Amino acid sequence: MQNRMQHATENSAPTPPRGHAPHPGTDGYENLPQFPARFPLPFRRTIRRQELHQIVPLAETTIYELEQRGEFPRRFNLTARCVVWDLEEVEAWVETRKRTSRSGESNKSSGPDVRQRKRRPVRDVAAR
Repeated sequence: MQNRMQHATENSAPTPPRGHAPHPGTDGYENLPQFPARFPLPFRRTIRRQELHQIVPLAETTIYELEQRGEFPRRFNLTARCVVWDLEEVEAWVETRKRTSRSGESNKSSGPDVRQRKRRPVRDVAAR
């Protein structure tokens, strides 16, 4: 019996131990979701500003501008002084951004056009 088990393990491909995630840089790692799947709660969880910034490290003004353009989940008021976001919507937004970034569909900024600066104009190297 021990020979059969040894023979079976020799012929099979090495598999990571159960409960371990693939290593960074491997195909399996790239396909992992940003947030682990979990059982749905009987209620929708909301998060406040501090928790939002732990998940999405963007500035307040950037988040506000994205909300105004409809590119980020909208906040809503629980009370007159308590603003929250829906956690599922925020996690879905992060997953979408992750997928588009990895597929190469996102439009990356090439940086500011330095020729449009009003101060410290760029010298034309070809004119020398």
